[in-house]
Amino acid sequence: MDPFPKDGESAAGGEPSRGAAPSSGVVVQVREKKGPLRAAIPYMPFPVAVICLFLNTFVPGLGTFVSAFTVLCGARTDLPDRHMCCVFWLNIAAALIQILTAIVMVGWIMSIFWGMDMVILASNYSRKGFPYTL
Repeated sequence: MDPFPKDGESAAGGEPSRGAAPSSGVVVQVREKKGPLRAAIPYMPFPVAVICLFLNTFVPGLGTFVSAFTVLCGARTDLPDRHMCCVFWLNIAAALIQILTAIVMVGWIMSIFWGMDMVILASNYSRKGFPYTL
């Protein structure tokens, strides 16, 4: 007989251990780290976000360009420590990247994903019950 019991067995006869303490679970928290361009996407009202998604789908970068002006109207972003004008220019830069790289389809795909992120942020923001500042 093996002097050390195998996993799940007791030392007395090879039966699974009963009454043993359950294995302790580990709580893991995942936090998404956003880059400055991604964090500059404003939290807009849901209808405005859907319009920006529609614009980004058919004219790459146009919805992102429109969303930049919502920042000037007071829309919140995930960059609270940056000035409003800096966040505005980050959104304009994202729109220009989408427009200039749309020729090789990268900008078009990025533009559609950007619009989907706007809608997701708007739906999560409205679900939490936060008032919009627009």
